[in-house]
Amino acid sequence: MDSTTNLSERLTELARTQPDKAAVVVQVDPSPRYRSMTYRRLEEESNRYARGLIDAGLKKDDKAILMVKPSIEFFSLTSALLKMGAVLVMIDPGMGKKRLVSSLGEVEAKAFIGTPLAHVLRILSPSAFRTVELKITTGAWGGKRLKEVRSSDPAPFPSVKRRPEDTVGIFFTSGSTGPPKGVVYEHSMFDHQIGFLKDHFGYEKRDVDLATFPLFALFDANLGLTSVIPYMDATKPGKADPKNIVRAIEDQKCTNVYGSPALLTNLARYGIERKLTLGSVRRIVTAGAPIRPDLMVDLHRILPKNALIHTPYGATEALPVTDISSDVILEHSLRRTETGAGTCVGRPLPGNEVRIIRITDGPVADWGSAEVLPDGEVGEICVRGPSVTKEYFRKPEHTKNAKILDGKTIWHRMGDTGYLEDGMLWFCGRKAHRVVTKKGTLYPVRCEAIFNKHPLVFRSALVGVGQIGNQRPVIVVELKKDQNIGDPDRIKKELLALGKANILTEDIRDILIHDGFPMDVRHNAKILREELAEWAGRQF
Repeated sequence: MDSTTNLSERLTELARTQPDKAAVVVQVDPSPRYRSMTYRRLEEESNRYARGLIDAGLKKDDKAILMVKPSIEFFSLTSALLKMGAVLVMIDPGMGKKRLVSSLGEVEAKAFIGTPLAHVLRILSPSAFRTVELKITTGAWGGKRLKEVRSSDPAPFPSVKRRPEDTVGIFFTSGSTGPPKGVVYEHSMFDHQIGFLKDHFGYEKRDVDLATFPLFALFDANLGLTSVIPYMDATKPGKADPKNIVRAIEDQKCTNVYGSPALLTNLARYGIERKLTLGSVRRIVTAGAPIRPDLMVDLHRILPKNALIHTPYGATEALPVTDISSDVILEHSLRRTETGAGTCVGRPLPGNEVRIIRITDGPVADWGSAEVLPDGEVGEICVRGPSVTKEYFRKPEHTKNAKILDGKTIWHRMGDTGYLEDGMLWFCGRKAHRVVTKKGTLYPVRCEAIFNKHPLVFRSALVGVGQIGNQRPVIVVELKKDQNIGDPDRIKKELLALGKANILTEDIRDILIHDGFPMDVRHNAKILREELAEWAGRQF
């Protein structure tokens, strides 16, 4: 990225080179009915909104909260905010009112652009939003209407020049494994992410992406893809109607599908039941958590032979770090995963460096103080690279605990455990979820794979009851809903036998059956293990 550029210039160039290509297609109802916007029109709309926002009082470096549903307006507004040099603030609205208000209140934003429902939240929490001067609504009330802000002038807007280190946005973590934190993104980081995705996946101009997560949809517009937004609640992907997803894929001839494991589970089930083949799809990209091997197999049943499923590894703070595709998993790493090796998440992408350090729960002063472990030894995963973020917004203690200074560069501690082997990274679970007993440390992903082999187990979770260092390891299982379960005690005995047959799990003596695991809101893919551990503790 040049020393003085603006990410919005990517859109301007695309509007020049492919003006009539659809940039955004939105499935507005199940009928289905679609709205679309070309790259030329998106450029013009972003020019209108940039002028209008400036006229309304928003300036360069002002922070603007954007709580708008995935839509044509969402793309127009984000592009406009980039052009005028504002700082985009985005948060998952499904994380809960208390957390949402607390997180957004810390930002002290000047503008609040949202749906009427989002403005209800603002109005009910006046102290948290006391700095908000500009209130804009996508509906009939809550602030100044979008159509009142939109300028009548679509002429080219001179985008504000930005340096690589200038802040482009504050994007909040989901809070599924701790308090939500605002991750500070610089222009260069976002630019490198786009480059990573383009180079690694080899996106072409003809690619059409079914985008089910708003933040990732932003990449599409900068990659020159057509972004198709299906009719669904983006905050609840596990409840998306697979019929609408299939209709959008088939109608728009999507070549790429981005989705969480929960959404893809329903898609696979629906497709298999109806003997469908999603003939246009060449690639599925998952996020939120590694998908189960059986789901990967099911998805391939509804995909063309040459299609691949990718499971990139990363976090809001560092994305993407590695990637691995279904052919490698099913042909090479799956057998080892099933015997407790962990989940192989692939090789670091070019430009990224991954190291494993000795696990510690406190901060590491500098890289020289970190103990780098040899290949094969489990520790905490650290990454350094051009898309790795440097800090959390106004949370110096969290920054101190997650970042390690190495000269002029930063290593991010992923908060995950794993190991390197022959250049491949193996994921063993979150550091906070490891179970430390008198005999040693158990890692959730490694242990759970042993019990997941039981034909009646949908998923399992290792949790610890008691104080770290003297924890009681417990395996909690969620059984498949569409099976005749029979005698639960018999299933527990069979699970204990599976555990006893493997050196990693031979000391686990407690199995609990749970009706339905608590899951994260954003992707419906991460088990809320803290809640599950509390529940398990009450069972003894």
